[in-house]
Amino acid sequence: MSRVTSRDGTSITFDRAGGGPAVVLVGGGLDEGAENAPLMPQLAEHFTVYNYARRGRGGSGDTPPYAVARELEDLAAIIADAGGTAHLFGASSGGALALEAAAAGLPVGRVAVYEVPYSTDDHVVAAFREYVRQLHRVLAEGRRGAAVELFMRLAGAGEDDIAAARTAPVWPGLEALAPTLAHDAACLGDGSPPLDRLATITQPVLVATGGLPDPHTGALGPGFFDAAADAIAAAVPNAERRVVDGQTHVTDPVVLAPVLTAFFTGRSG
Repeated sequence: MSRVTSRDGTSITFDRAGGGPAVVLVGGGLDEGAENAPLMPQLAEHFTVYNYARRGRGGSGDTPPYAVARELEDLAAIIADAGGTAHLFGASSGGALALEAAAAGLPVGRVAVYEVPYSTDDHVVAAFREYVRQLHRVLAEGRRGAAVELFMRLAGAGEDDIAAARTAPVWPGLEALAPTLAHDAACLGDGSPPLDRLATITQPVLVATGGLPDPHTGALGPGFFDAAADAIAAAVPNAERRVVDGQTHVTDPVVLAPVLTAFFTGRSG
């Protein structure tokens, strides 16, 4: 594992593999990089792949106060280490951060995002805003477990699912990551696609979703991620919309890697 130092002095850890043009993997909620790790050997045949732990996760620091701009500086530090430019792949809320990086003018090439959880439904946006309000309250009270429960309920988990999760070996790790749920919420803004900022992105952008519903995100409703992806693709001038058949919110890297490879090498679209 290697490290870079972000502009505010925060240490950001990352793994690197392969050779060729740089691709940076940006993780989503309650993830310190583990979900994207299986993509590394798949993409490393064609690219130098950077999989980093976003601030507050894994071995990375978390200098207060938090701001999305600090996360963009973290990403800029990774890109600088990669030679000054890189393609980006962002999963879930990490896709929102990747899009913000492109809109902010970071030196990125192509950007691929998968199932970014923006909403085009006013009722769902209102529920997201209420979630954010409650999230900040329980985190201020030090109730990390309650924060994870709020996130699980937002995605559609039932009380039995939450009770089972609390007794699972992964629960302490989820509680450790709970403060970063506020980071992800900030990356999503008010919960709706930031159409004006998306319209400023000049890079080619792949906007992908899976072809199957995910049992863990059932409360978001059928077509939730597709509607968000359609809105993103309509706003970004040079966007390519893609459905990866047979995949849910967490993809099979063997299936996803060829899609990303074709896009990053300019062989898709």
